[in-house]
Amino acid sequence: MLRNEAAVTTAIATHPAALTASDRCDRCGAQAYLRVELQTGGELLFCAHHAREHGDKIRAIAANVQDETHKLQATPAAIRDDEL
Repeated sequence: MLRNEAAVTTAIATHPAALTASDRCDRCGAQAYLRVELQTGGELLFCAHHAREHGDKIRAIAANVQDETHKLQATPAAIRDDEL
């Protein structure tokens, strides 16, 4: 009897996807700029504020940290019409 099976490959991404505006801080719900892969599995997302506040604890439990806080400095502030 012949079985029709699809070939399956498992690939692990070498670089996690960039964080987007839809990624939210697990602590407060603000936009996340830090992804923490835990040593025990799973991940946590943090805004820049909570990443700084809990930095020592994060480093103690992290297997890998994706830090995109540099994006905060790369985006210029919006100029209001009354400032022109």
